[in-house]
Amino acid sequence: MVSAVLTSLASEGSCHFGGDNGCGFPAPGLNEFDFKPIFTVGSVDFTKPMLLAMICALLVVVFFWAAFAKPKLLPGKLQLVGEIGYDFVKRSIVLETIGKKGEKYVPMMVSMFFFIWIMNIMSIIPFAQFPVMSRIAFPVGLASVVWITYMSLTFKKHGFVGGMKNLCWPSGIPGWVMFILVPIEFFSNIIVRPFTLAVRAFANMFAGHLLIVVFSVASWYLLSPTLGALYGTVSFGVTVGLTGFELLVQFLQAYIFVMLASSYIAGALEEAH
Repeated sequence: MVSAVLTSLASEGSCHFGGDNGCGFPAPGLNEFDFKPIFTVGSVDFTKPMLLAMICALLVVVFFWAAFAKPKLLPGKLQLVGEIGYDFVKRSIVLETIGKKGEKYVPMMVSMFFFIWIMNIMSIIPFAQFPVMSRIAFPVGLASVVWITYMSLTFKKHGFVGGMKNLCWPSGIPGWVMFILVPIEFFSNIIVRPFTLAVRAFANMFAGHLLIVVFSVASWYLLSPTLGALYGTVSFGVTVGLTGFELLVQFLQAYIFVMLASSYIAGALEEAH
């Protein structure tokens, strides 16, 4: 990301702090998330985020197919990495949250975890340098899959009346406060949950990408023979530090998304109160 931004700025001309060309700091904004179509198939315009999402999905499929197509008792390096990743999601997230009932949902959660993680990692991959999850449509789509699964399991297990009770009627609460709690629980479980699940992943990737771009642009703008050289060096150091921090955030967002999805499924599978 840093190299792409600096190269782009360099090609546009020498706009630096304290320069005599009168240009100011070219502050990045929402334009950093707006992409023109690369090509069109029928009526569908394919943009960079769409292509990156398809590449990420392909990478997940190809990796796990290659790792487990011919499993061996004594695993090779690729199978070992695949098993470690699979077991991490299975034991540390799904079984820890749902319990033994979560076994059948492990493939879904593993796929979702690595798909989200790789889409986030795209922000630091040369030439890609864009976190796909910073486009709201992608986290909304994934959150919709979780919400549909959550609702389907709730009503399948408990029926309509039992499902509504599971969603809206907390146990162990005095009846006289239910007229307040039932609307709150309904709004929280049916509307707020999918909304916050999507926005959390989107907002973190959006903010992280924008911060890195701002300091990348500032590194170039402040680079000058004057005192700006010091400022530019500091800004570049902050960019590198933010990129390292973003690596942690990218993993955590995938982890949190799948953990919350597992907790929703766990709630749907709970016995009626």
